[in-house]
Amino acid sequence: MMYIVLYAVIIKPNQEDNFIEAWKGLTSLIYKYEGSLGSRLHKKDALNYLAYAQWPDKNTFDTAGGNLPKEANHFRDIMKASCEKFEVLDKFEVIEDLLMQKQSE
Repeated sequence: MMYIVLYAVIIKPNQEDNFIEAWKGLTSLIYKYEGSLGSRLHKKDALNYLAYAQWPDKNTFDTAGGNLPKEANHFRDIMKASCEKFEVLDKFEVIEDLLMQKQSE
């Protein structure tokens, strides 16, 4: 059963681009090396963001972290420096998934 982790993020002023680029880089590594299903980042207003990461199951999420290359630390450092706050709001098990993927034309 798919598993979701929901995050609240408050970005420091003028750090949005740095945060987004680091978030994309780290998400890509977690996808490649830890088995996540990716993540989505949403913007509420200028400095408030909401993100969620999808995992195939709770166990994959719980055991992730040990396979990332050193490059991940670079992205983590940029994210830390660009955020006022980065917190896990909650974790959920997916019951139904009706999000549609656009077909390539």
